[in-house]
Amino acid sequence: MTGTLTLDALRAAHDGGEIDTVLVCLVDMQGRLMGKRFHAANFLEHSHAETHCCNYLLATDLEMSTPDGYAATSWRKGYGDYVMRPDLDTLRRVPWLEGTAMVLCDVLDHHTHEPVPHAPRQVLKRQVARLESLGYTAKMATELEFFLFEQSYDQLRKDGYRNLQPISGYNEDYHILQTTKEESVMRPVRNHLVAAGIPVESTKGEAETGQEELNIRYAGALACADHHTIAKHAIKEIAWARGHAASFLPKWHHRKVGSSSHVHLSLWQGDEAAFFDKGAAHGMSALMRQFVAGQIAHAREITFFLAPYVNSYKRFVPGTFAPTKTVWSVDNRTAGFRLCGEGTRGVRIECRIGGSDLNPYLAQAALLAAGIAGIEQRMDLAPPSTGDVYGDADADEVPTTLRDATRTLRTSKMLRAAMGDDVIDHYTRCGEWEQEEFDRVVTDWEIARGFERA
Repeated sequence: MTGTLTLDALRAAHDGGEIDTVLVCLVDMQGRLMGKRFHAANFLEHSHAETHCCNYLLATDLEMSTPDGYAATSWRKGYGDYVMRPDLDTLRRVPWLEGTAMVLCDVLDHHTHEPVPHAPRQVLKRQVARLESLGYTAKMATELEFFLFEQSYDQLRKDGYRNLQPISGYNEDYHILQTTKEESVMRPVRNHLVAAGIPVESTKGEAETGQEELNIRYAGALACADHHTIAKHAIKEIAWARGHAASFLPKWHHRKVGSSSHVHLSLWQGDEAAFFDKGAAHGMSALMRQFVAGQIAHAREITFFLAPYVNSYKRFVPGTFAPTKTVWSVDNRTAGFRLCGEGTRGVRIECRIGGSDLNPYLAQAALLAAGIAGIEQRMDLAPPSTGDVYGDADADEVPTTLRDATRTLRTSKMLRAAMGDDVIDHYTRCGEWEQEEFDRVVTDWEIARGFERA
């Protein structure tokens, strides 16, 4: 048996001795799975309805610190509870863990049972609902790029992350021989994810030493984000189980190409491709032109949701396939937005700005919000850029620092209207805290550069 489970199927699997543990998970601000391991009998008895967690889980950082400045929760408010309500449509087996199933949860206010507005799944659901009110649904797909390292997480941490050795010795982009050597990790990744109901298309070597890419088939917006999150978690656990480390840090070395997470997007009305017009230039409908124009017009404002950390901005380097300009092009990988499937029913826009560290729910929500603004305002789309966009002096720049991206997030009227002031204030504080934490640290680079010579 493979794929997703009904509650009755879980009960049968438990009664048959196949499943004894259920991971009950929420998605935190960083896109990680947080939650509890339930004995399957307890989950089936009553915890399939709801359980609880501390509300600091949506107001913390990568280190699980408790920063001040959040309106939703704080030491002053006593860090109370949230309700975790399992979305039983996401109940599935976890084939890479023995006897285990998983379910993703929506996060509710403990007192009102209303959705918590800044919970990542809810942020995306709000934009999906806005899109549906206009008569459209989104099909989306993300590409997961990451690095595999020879050593384990424990070894690297004990060494202070100073001796990072990628699993391969040379650029392995599309390289079958090199990726054969990595099948001890990547084959289980593909097969276990498919067995968990994640529609994996392929894996390939990417354009650097030890760099991998996982491609998952397109799906509805929420399902796409769920698939991305579960796949990222699975990759780390499967690599760990085989003595290796997988990293989604966008730029682990300044001389290495960074890791991205491109997002593909098209709109549909039932089975009709709303982005496709056979008689129009490039096959782009008027709706698609408005939608893409909105994404480009608001690209700087949404960049925080595509690049949420200080390290994220080290990736934006000319000549590395990471974009530096917020323009669109036709099948041109130097631009921030690339038209794919030109002239076909599968025509779509690919946003290339996002890094491997993005939270897919927030990134997809921001892209939808910008596109909806383009539709509502009937924006005009400029002609596509051509050639080497890196050298286009007239094109707007992607924000170059987290500080810049946080500033544009804070002042975005579009995002405040689309997501709500409370959500934007919450994530603005998230960006501020990341910058504050970085600013207080003395780096190895500063010491090596100035210890003797300054």
